[in-house]
Amino acid sequence: MSKLKLGDIRDDKPVKLTVELPAQVHRDLVAYAEILGTENRQTLEPAKLIAPMLERFMKTDRGFAKLRKERRSASPRSAQER
Repeated sequence: MSKLKLGDIRDDKPVKLTVELPAQVHRDLVAYAEILGTENRQTLEPAKLIAPMLERFMKTDRGFAKLRKERRSASPRSAQER
C-alpha cells in the first residue's frame, strides 16, 4: 500500500461550497480519487476529497496552528484590560 496522506473518507454533514479549480488541479484530484479508491476498494468522487485534503493541510500547517492558538488565547476580556 502506498503512503497517501489521506485515509478513509468519513461521511459528515456537509456545508455547500462552490469553488473553481484550475484544470490541472482538477485532473490531479481525479487521479488522486482513482488511486485512493483503488487502494481502499471503493469508488470515490473527486469532490469528496477536497474537505479532507483541506483539513489535513490545515492540521499540518504549523504557522496556522500557532496563529490560531494566539487568537484563541486573546479573548475580548484581556483586550479590554489593556
